[in-house]
Amino acid sequence: MRSRIVLGVLSSLLLSGQALLAAPASAVTIDWVFVGNPGNAPDTPGSNCFAANCGAVGYSYFIAKVEVTNAQYAELLNAKAAADPLGLYNPNMGSEAQGGITRSGTIGSYTYAVKPGFTNKPVNFVSFYDALRFTNWLNNGQTSGDTEDGAYTLLGGTATPSNGSTIRFNRGTIFLPSENEWYKAAYYDPAAASYFDFPAGTDTETVCSAPTETANRANCFFAVGGVTDVGAYTGSASPNGTFDQGGNVWEWNEEIVDPNRGIRGGSWNNDTAGFIASFRLSFDPTFESNNSGFRVASLVPEPDARLLAAAVLASLAALRNGSARKL
Repeated sequence: MRSRIVLGVLSSLLLSGQALLAAPASAVTIDWVFVGNPGNAPDTPGSNCFAANCGAVGYSYFIAKVEVTNAQYAELLNAKAAADPLGLYNPNMGSEAQGGITRSGTIGSYTYAVKPGFTNKPVNFVSFYDALRFTNWLNNGQTSGDTEDGAYTLLGGTATPSNGSTIRFNRGTIFLPSENEWYKAAYYDPAAASYFDFPAGTDTETVCSAPTETANRANCFFAVGGVTDVGAYTGSASPNGTFDQGGNVWEWNEEIVDPNRGIRGGSWNNDTAGFIASFRLSFDPTFESNNSGFRVASLVPEPDARLLAAAVLASLAALRNGSARKL
């Protein structure tokens, strides 16, 4: 009986944490996936992560189910890039076939629109610093929220901050995942407490194909010829419930690979070698291309005493009601 009470409390807290993350009425909402099993063992030494203790994370956290989309990134542009001194917009987004956002107007009054058919495709032509600024903006309430301070402090007011080796200083907010956080979400199986080689819950090489419900398929090696809607490969979730951690676009992570930054997961115009857990790659943090984007992550918020008390009372009330019905 006591275990059922505890389980009810934990479930209430988890749901409350998800509600807290989604609470603000904002233009951009993130579909989060919970990654638990804190303190999991690292993958085997041959896994070739950039980070030490590959895949081991000592805390629970959320990670976005899918990559950041053009529609979500366009909200940032329309809120913060009327003049765009930070270079949040790359003109290739509008002119290149795989880009998904157009720009109109003149400097100081720029406006942005998503290309038809690109609303749910992943944003690309974004640098590592663009990704950090997006997370800061989410942290600060979106709309006019600051892009230069939040989970990261970016100095200098230019596209490439003067403190180029930017590191996360407040992990309790929304951020770009570390390599270990990204790796665990992609390859770690919480049920078996072990790792897979590919991010669709298998050690079998992924097949490149058009979007499908069939398991272990992905957008890669020109099978489609460009980016696809995020989450379109509905049968190919990771063991933790994420999509597209193999294929579609490469994804930035925080790992410093001096002077570069880590990037993982392969893309629509690369083969499946980039999907494998052992594959290591890094790009210059200013690099922007038609096959690179990102997803975001966040820590599970710690409930305050009032939330904890409410969860306990709710569980006890449910238990009493169940006992009363039996009588």
